[in-house]
Amino acid sequence: MATVADTQLFVYKGKNRKGEKIEGELRADNLSLAKGQLRKQGIISTSVRKKPKPLFSRRKKITPADIALFTRQLATMMKAGVPLVQSFDIVADGVENETMKELIFQIRDDVAAGGGFANALRKSPRNFDDLFCSLVDSGETAGALETMLDRVATYKEKTEQLKAKIKKAMTYPIAVMVVAIIVTAILLIKVVPVFAETFSSFGADLPAFTLFVLGLSESLQNSWMAILVITAIAIYAFKEARFRSEKFAYAVDKYTLKVPIVGGIVYNAVVARFSRTLATTFSAGVPIVDALESVAGAAGNALYHDAILRVRDDVTTGIQLQQAIKSTGMFPILLQQMAAIGEESGALDEMLEKAATHYEELVDNSVDNLTSLLEPMIMAVLGVLVGGLLIAMYLPIFQLGNVV
Repeated sequence: MATVADTQLFVYKGKNRKGEKIEGELRADNLSLAKGQLRKQGIISTSVRKKPKPLFSRRKKITPADIALFTRQLATMMKAGVPLVQSFDIVADGVENETMKELIFQIRDDVAAGGGFANALRKSPRNFDDLFCSLVDSGETAGALETMLDRVATYKEKTEQLKAKIKKAMTYPIAVMVVAIIVTAILLIKVVPVFAETFSSFGADLPAFTLFVLGLSESLQNSWMAILVITAIAIYAFKEARFRSEKFAYAVDKYTLKVPIVGGIVYNAVVARFSRTLATTFSAGVPIVDALESVAGAAGNALYHDAILRVRDDVTTGIQLQQAIKSTGMFPILLQQMAAIGEESGALDEMLEKAATHYEELVDNSVDNLTSLLEPMIMAVLGVLVGGLLIAMYLPIFQLGNVV
């Protein structure tokens, strides 16, 4: 099955069934298939050629936020009664990301050529995962595509909001610490050597703290490039190891959950994601066993991926969901109770939605508290770093003044 990356982009001119002149773009494996797609759409082409690529261009990546916005806009168009193929054109007109626009046109052309919407999405697995495609497929089969798109859009929006909250908690302190390290490095490389030259004419013993800073400065001057290279390699190796090694990813996720404060945020985020994904799939009519398999893939944590698969195996044997969740020992009591109430009342999806909302609010509150807590701590760290360097440089001057 060809993907968007494997196909070619063609530009065409021609006339539609009404005899009106039109022009546009479409993707196809080759020129013959491109002309065939136009004929199926009732377009008599006068010119079809491969779109030339610019000499210097950098393709913008398609982000999950782009997919969430696309889904919401498409759901809105279909709820308003706009036909699916025409909805693609309307949504694409408002998209600034050219790569995303090309993807929408590719999906439109596939659907217009007679292929199903879900099948068109499966041609871009990097942008539309199995869960997304399965939900759309369920909506098409049930004849309720606009309702399903609305649910998928809500799911994607909530998921992205949760990710944004976690990024908010981590980005601020990391950014400040990076700036602090850069400032400290500049001081050690550029400013401290000036003081070192001054101290060399003193002819007296320097304080131990000053000697330590001078030695650190000299080491950094001699090997700053090597430190940068080693740091870059270490970061790259960590990402690759986490992606390629299941054992390493499992260990990282395990210890992340044990980190004070941050571990609690990650835990609540995983529980919220589990509840939200299971509620969405179950309300879409996906069987609970299949739904749990999709949920495991969207867990975002290796430990909970395995735990959810154990829940699936238990449910397969006839055990109730609440009991299966409880047997793992990894989910909170509140979620267990909500699942039990949902199973007994026949409103499992609604109860899981409420649980998801609850744990998303916990993540939001924890992020706000963490940000408030980190601000004074970061200021203290910056004060120690910069103030320590200044004290180390002025100590010999103070001592010289006392001697005089």
